Amino acid sequence: MRFDRMSPYRRRGVWVSAAIAVAALLVAALLVGQALTPQSTRPDRPAVASDPTPSTVEQSPEESIPAAAPAPAGLPVVDYDPAPGGFPVDPASMDTTPLAEGAHPKKRIAAYDAPGGRPRAFIEPTISGVDLTMPIADRRAGWTAVLLPSANRRLAWLPPGGFDTVPLRDQIVVERKVHRLTWYRAGKAVRSWEVSLGQSGQDTPLGRTFILGRTPPPEEVYGGVDVYALGAVPDDPESVPDSLRGAHIGVHTWHNDDDLGENTTNGCIRLTRSGQRELLAEVRPGSSVVVVDKLPTPPPTA
Repeated sequence: MRFDRMSPYRRRGVWVSAAIAVAALLVAALLVGQALTPQSTRPDRPAVASDPTPSTVEQSPEESIPAAAPAPAGLPVVDYDPAPGGFPVDPASMDTTPLAEGAHPKKRIAAYDAPGGRPRAFIEPTISGVDLTMPIADRRAGWTAVLLPSANRRLAWLPPGGFDTVPLRDQIVVERKVHRLTWYRAGKAVRSWEVSLGQSGQDTPLGRTFILGRTPPPEEVYGGVDVYALGAVPDDPESVPDSLRGAHIGVHTWHNDDDLGENTTNGCIRLTRSGQRELLAEVRPGSSVVVVDKLPTPPPTA
């Protein structure tokens, strides 16, 4: 939703007029967005049970590394607009196993559709001036699969070199049916909040994504708290108002909490101001976010 390129609006017409002005403000803010250094927290509750099968694949020492085909100079660059096509579907998109490592490009690198496959786009160290860290979802034959930004449920394969590997200790899991967001650290649930989600036809997209960056609130209706833009975009871009086209799904607050627990947004995830402030202070960009219908077992913080 391009109104702010990362945040939601209500279905009520009163907010649609604000959307047009928000677009320019948030795009400018994203240009100067900065990643936070998270502070330490001591979770004392057990983690929600997750798929026992890890998403990463260990590489055999004897396994050969497929060569990377040269990338044509004219390939598109992944940016805030919808990502180029041709990238593979994330086969473990609904897996809530924490992704504990991220890839941060050190330079412009080519992204492929498979290990040794076809180059589809370039990925740069920043998107709109914000440092880019993509959660690592898989490793195979010396190649690394990351969650693709500006796309839903897609992977990009990176050949060896060209990126730094950084630790990720946090994860956010959102349950659509019970309108709950839970923050995990090192696999343990720390806290849960009630949230508002996307209205009918503009549902909050399912699957794995990640925190792309943060921006100041563009209007007073956001409660004076920064917004987190996610790597996800609306599943049906044509369903949102024209003024919101091209924006990402976001995590943010609102000027009141009247609609918590309801489906009232244009796809974004809305929580309390105190909850958003805590996430901004503790959870760094690059951390994974998984949206599911419902966890098999409620988190102990619920």
